[in-house]
Amino acid sequence: MWLSVVAAVALAGVHVWAGRLRLRRAPPRSRWLSLSGGAAVAYVFVHILPVLHHGQSAIEAALRPEAGFLRHHVYLVALAGLVAYYGAEHLMVAARRPHRPSRGPDTRDAVFWVHIGAFALGNALVGYLLHVGRWSGPELAFYTVAMMLHLLITDVALRAHHMRSYHHTGRWVLAGSVLAGWGAGLALTLNEANSALLFAFLAGGIVMNTLKEEVPGHAESRFVPFLAGAVLYTVLLMAGGV
Repeated sequence: MWLSVVAAVALAGVHVWAGRLRLRRAPPRSRWLSLSGGAAVAYVFVHILPVLHHGQSAIEAALRPEAGFLRHHVYLVALAGLVAYYGAEHLMVAARRPHRPSRGPDTRDAVFWVHIGAFALGNALVGYLLHVGRWSGPELAFYTVAMMLHLLITDVALRAHHMRSYHHTGRWVLAGSVLAGWGAGLALTLNEANSALLFAFLAGGIVMNTLKEEVPGHAESRFVPFLAGAVLYTVLLMAGGV
C-alpha cells in the first residue's frame, strides 16, 4: 500500500513540477521528451499489450455466447482510446486555427476544459491502475516510471497549448485526477476483465499522445474521415472473421 502511495504522489508531482524543467517542445525538440516518448510506447508494446492478450481470455469468459463476435473486445477498446484522444487533440487544434474567426472566451474555455477533461480521465486511470493486480516491486517501479514519462510529455504539450490557463488551473486538475483515481481504487475493485479494458483504453491513449508529439504533422488533420475509416475497417474485420 505505501508503495502505491509513493507512486501516486510521484505521478501527480510530474504536473506540479514539470514546468520547472523548461523542456522544449518546438523545434529543436528536447531529446529528453523524445526519449520519454520512446520509453512510454515501449512499455505499451512490451508490457501492456501482453497483459491485454492475457486479459482477453477473461473478457471472453465474461461475455455471453451470443457476444462471441467481440472476441477482440480488448483491442477495440484500445482503438477507442486512441481515437478519443485524437478527437480531443483535433478539437483543440481546430479551435486555434488562425483562419477561423474567434468565437470568444467562452468557446476557448470550453475547448480548454474538454482537452483537460480528456487527460484528467487518462490520469485517473493511471492512478486507479496502481491498485490493479498484485504488482511486484519491480513491476510497480516500471509502471510508475513509464507513466511519469508519459505524463511529462502530455504536460509539456498542454502547457504549450494552453499556457497560463494550464499553469494556473489545468496542471492542478491533472495532478488531482491521479490522486482521485488512486483513491477510487481503494473503494472500487474491478474484476480481471474490466481491468484489462481500462489498461486497453490507457494503452491507446498513450500511443496516440506520444506519436502526435513525435511524428511531425504539417498537413491539416481531418478527424471525421479518420474516425470513419477506423469504424468502417473495424466493422469489415469483424464481419470477415479476422
